[in-house]
Amino acid sequence: MKIVDLEPADPRIADVLPVLRELRPHLTADLFAQVYDEGYRQGLRFTAVFDDNGRCVGAAGWRVQVNTVSLRALHVDDLVTAESARSTGVGGALLAHLENHARERGCRELTLDSGTARTAAHRFYLRERLDITAFHFVKQLDTP
Repeated sequence: MKIVDLEPADPRIADVLPVLRELRPHLTADLFAQVYDEGYRQGLRFTAVFDDNGRCVGAAGWRVQVNTVSLRALHVDDLVTAESARSTGVGGALLAHLENHARERGCRELTLDSGTARTAAHRFYLRERLDITAFHFVKQLDTP
């Protein structure tokens, strides 16, 4: 298993999309490229896990945020293990890698949101010693 932090121009970023689409099925290649290009300038980063055959089996989108709640936190936007690689240690290794990034960047917390229906993911997060500390509210807006 190899964990790699990917820049937007890295050709391996294309290998992340099929895994990321397991969590975010609305993403197309063009939309993913657009989001990463714009998001990168705002601090968005992607980290991928590759198996011994070079196949992407896990991915995380994350950013460091400074705010009044956490002061400084590494926030995980996306954390997904390919269905074929679940329960093999990929998610734990990826989360540990992100925790190291958080510590290196002086973060006080690692945070993430998870959809309410993702109970298997919630069990994983609780096993990994993440606590449920808030509700996340969303209001859909009309797009121009």
